[in-house]
Amino acid sequence: MREARRGALVEDYVELIADLIEDGNEARQVDIAARLGVAQPTVAKMLTRLCADGLVSRKPYRGVFLTEAGRKVAEESRIRHQTVEAFLRSLGVSAETARIDAEGIEHHVSAETLEAFRRAMTPR
Repeated sequence: MREARRGALVEDYVELIADLIEDGNEARQVDIAARLGVAQPTVAKMLTRLCADGLVSRKPYRGVFLTEAGRKVAEESRIRHQTVEAFLRSLGVSAETARIDAEGIEHHVSAETLEAFRRAMTPR
């Protein structure tokens, strides 16, 4: 359970970094902390881990950047989120609730279940 939570946290950080880069071409530690509502030392610790895992790189006096592996993790997480959210919406769940629920489900849903969601949403 602890490892699953840790994996979800890694995905959340990487996805947020991707979003910040897309929005302004740079993800800074202070921006990550503000968006997640955590202290900067908490972010610094996670960024050290993400660097060690090869998902991000940091440049002095600049921001945080995703490596190719980090971009792949962010994209996979985004696709899972979009699939889960679309499936929930297809069931009649409100847009806001589907977005919030998908955020939690996306980290734990299996490839088999995602494929079943996609098949269920495909018009026949």
